Amino acid sequence: MATTTATRDSKGRFKPTHKSGSSFGVIAGAAAGGAALGLLAMLGRKAAVQAPTALAGNWDEALIVEHVATLKVFDAIEATDEKATLRRNMLLSHLKHALLKHAVEEENVIYPALRDIGQRDAADALTKEHGYVKQYLYELENTPTASPDWIAKVREFRADIEKHMQEEELELFPMLRAQLSEEKNKALTLSMNKEGFKVA
Repeated sequence: MATTTATRDSKGRFKPTHKSGSSFGVIAGAAAGGAALGLLAMLGRKAAVQAPTALAGNWDEALIVEHVATLKVFDAIEATDEKATLRRNMLLSHLKHALLKHAVEEENVIYPALRDIGQRDAADALTKEHGYVKQYLYELENTPTASPDWIAKVREFRADIEKHMQEEELELFPMLRAQLSEEKNKALTLSMNKEGFKVA
């Protein structure tokens, strides 16, 4: 068994010394291995979260896939009753994370591209609507999930977010995609996926 003692270095600081370095080396190796596995697990989780978006195709198709997935979370929430408080909280957490990732992709890549093609007002309005999304999430997190007010707020939130999605899908996304070259659309897709991966 290794023993550890401490001596002072030339500046008076304590410095551990080991009579047998083998145990220390094993511990250090295990710690490094654990850190590497943790990093790989985190990267794997991020890749799994971003995969549906990345595999969907062009940026606009990918964002529509995320819209559909978001509405499925709303469906799952609305299928719960007031006794399912744990499930409601878990689904709300899932919804919050999905919407955060989606907002980062749009606000950091898509809305600036809209501004670049002269659609500043539309981009600003969409960004403002994202502020309301955050307000809804805040209100839901601060309302008891068993309360009738909670599910009423979920339904109001869903109605507003569906209007936002329809405007993007039916008007703004097709307009943006049509005004960009195929090369610029590919670059936008790559940039959007990079942003999504950061917060996945």
